Amino acid sequence: MSGILAGKRILVTGVVTDASIAFHVARIAQEEGAEVLLTGFGRLALVERIAARLPEPAPVIELDVTDQGLLGSLAERIGEHVDSLDGVVHSIAHGPRGAFSFLDGTWGDVSTAVHVSAYSLKSLTTACLPLLERRGGSVVGLTFDATVAWPHYDWMGVAKAALESTSRYLARDLGPRGIRSNLVAAGPLRSMAAKSIPGFAHLADVWETDRAPAGWDLTDPDPVARAVVALLSDFFPRTTGEIVHVDGGVHMTGA
Repeated sequence: MSGILAGKRILVTGVVTDASIAFHVARIAQEEGAEVLLTGFGRLALVERIAARLPEPAPVIELDVTDQGLLGSLAERIGEHVDSLDGVVHSIAHGPRGAFSFLDGTWGDVSTAVHVSAYSLKSLTTACLPLLERRGGSVVGLTFDATVAWPHYDWMGVAKAALESTSRYLARDLGPRGIRSNLVAAGPLRSMAAKSIPGFAHLADVWETDRAPAGWDLTDPDPVARAVVALLSDFFPRTTGEIVHVDGGVHMTGA
């Protein structure tokens, strides 16, 4: 099969529904020639049903990124399907309700948000390291521009800032092993994750104005998914520690 990911093995986390960015990353990766494996958290049967909607069958491997036992056995369980990985997609974020109130959020709320949304990039990558470093590869995560303070996003914004810093340190430490780490800063999309953000509609209103010179469609995950797939490919062999914005240009416009 031809395509920019022909012959590559890619692990994609974060598929919850077929509206998930991760689902479209998996779909486009398959269309570009990759062999895709998915991870699922909680209701694996649901993820398996969503996986059946991909162009090709994809195994679903259980993973809770806060469970050290599952992380410790991840490489072995992936190894039941493939003997190496060329790419890992981190599409995982979660914050308790309290994390969306900056002044009232407790350390319990914040620590959960940082653990699941930021530290997990490191723990997932190191869990996959035995398979990634066999041929070198690419780790790509999803962020929401953490250089500014967004309405309602609060401690999740702080967690995304931690994620962005984590990616840079991974890029530094894993570059000598032939592994790149990059992020895609996505504009808002109507997904299951978006529904968990109080005030999402207010936040998304920014994109409904003329702030996005290239335009933005809250219902179209393809531009973001394509950027992730491009960074997984060999088209960016010396790009690491980078954040690629796919937001219609909102990140660079003023008031």
